[in-house]
Amino acid sequence: MVSHLEHNDSRRHFMKLVAGVGAGLAFSGSLGTFTSKAFAAPAVGSSIEAGIAYPISTGFDPLTSSGASSLAADLHIFEGLVDLHPATRKPYLALAAKEPEQVDEVTYRITLRDGAVFHDGKAVTTEDVVYSFERVLDPAKASLFAQFIPFIQSVKAVDDKVVEFKLKYPFALFKERLTIVKIVPKHIVEAGQAAFDANPVGTGPYKFVSATKDDRIVFAANPAYNGVYPATVEKMTWFLLSDDAARVTAQESNRVQAIESVPYLDAERLKRKSKVEAVQSFGLLFLMFNCEKAPFNNPKVRQALHYGLDTQKLIDIVFLGNAKAASSYVQDTHPNYVKADSQYDYDKAKAEALLAEAGVSELKFELLATDHSWVKECAPLILESWNALKGVKVTLQHLQSGALYGGHVDKGAYEVVVAPGDPSVFGNDLDLLLSWWYRGDVWPKRRFRWADTPEYAKIQELLDQAVRAKTPADAQKAWNEAINIIAKEVPLYPIVHRKLPTAWSDKSLDGFQPLPTTGLSFIGVGRK
Repeated sequence: MVSHLEHNDSRRHFMKLVAGVGAGLAFSGSLGTFTSKAFAAPAVGSSIEAGIAYPISTGFDPLTSSGASSLAADLHIFEGLVDLHPATRKPYLALAAKEPEQVDEVTYRITLRDGAVFHDGKAVTTEDVVYSFERVLDPAKASLFAQFIPFIQSVKAVDDKVVEFKLKYPFALFKERLTIVKIVPKHIVEAGQAAFDANPVGTGPYKFVSATKDDRIVFAANPAYNGVYPATVEKMTWFLLSDDAARVTAQESNRVQAIESVPYLDAERLKRKSKVEAVQSFGLLFLMFNCEKAPFNNPKVRQALHYGLDTQKLIDIVFLGNAKAASSYVQDTHPNYVKADSQYDYDKAKAEALLAEAGVSELKFELLATDHSWVKECAPLILESWNALKGVKVTLQHLQSGALYGGHVDKGAYEVVVAPGDPSVFGNDLDLLLSWWYRGDVWPKRRFRWADTPEYAKIQELLDQAVRAKTPADAQKAWNEAINIIAKEVPLYPIVHRKLPTAWSDKSLDGFQPLPTTGLSFIGVGRK
């Protein structure tokens, strides 16, 4: 999950994915299939307790939910037609009974799972599926998630079991993107969206019981669930422990069986009683430049500041080894990773030479940074590296994310920003991750102000080529070229990809896996 989406006002904007994309790339493997069977009921009195690092900041309606704790909860409460396993990041059939049937290049049909019911006992209908997609696509509702499915033209019920999707153009990643939309009960949402946002009703393995701001979220097993991952305990309680020390204490005292966001300094101590693992994520700390403002409109200056940054010192001191220096736009564990042609190993002499080549003998600017605790630890070390460069003088200002973007970035009133981001919570396909920052108006046009360059135009062409490619190899070739352009031009580019440490009791939990995103998942997890 993402703890804050303030740094992504793009929730109010659709990605302008170009129409006319041609025949689709083969889906990367079949979706996990499932044969209905009887499951043992959870043991009487069984429970799971967990420590969550973020408070409740939004409601639970999957149309609008964007807070870290709410998004994590929704993974247990709701289902899509296809879902993405939180730990493995592999898609599997959820409310879909079988893999989507492709009728032609722009038409798919999906059959619903037999016997699926909402938590109130009402059967899931094709009307609910159509309603769930249409409300996300409705521009008036300004859903964050609309930007991930702009290729859908229409959704209609063929009969009481089959739904038909018409696309605006062939889109190779249609099946992966079905994970974006969660199916909601039309009869409940239309009766009162605000009430539904506060008391969500889905089809998932766990039912929502209650939520108390800054305290806890409580779930109960859904006995009517007949999907792939049934609840294995009667009750689940997530304690909202944003204070690092409180979270660590809860794990050490066995008040909880798992916590997310283990403080780097406490990881070794927690290993005495718990299993602790740091999973490599896409989540990044990035540098962003105002590419309209001289001298940052010169890529050599942008490159110089990347070369002039002692990234390993950040990794050693701030992250205690729980990060990797960026060698590409995505982390090296991503299935579509390719090492970029441009590598920014710390090289003070090269940084100074590039500034000289750009005609910059004196460079003074203010670095704006978010106020996340670990970003505040990184920023002084970044300044230390840059201020050691000949002729460079940098000052620093930390701002809350909303103030940084609303008050400075979106107005063009900045030069360089360092900030975190992680759209991989929404999906893991490379088109989504690249499109998040390099498509549409929000980031390239309004934020790093690079949309008028020939390189930006070329990236749009390459991203279109990738999703209309006839083979995975052709798609990868286009993505590789786009990544190399981004790595060379660095208008917005990662410094590091973080590792996310999670702690859990392997003596208490069965099947638990730490996540490569913010949050915890108890999908398919039980008590020993």
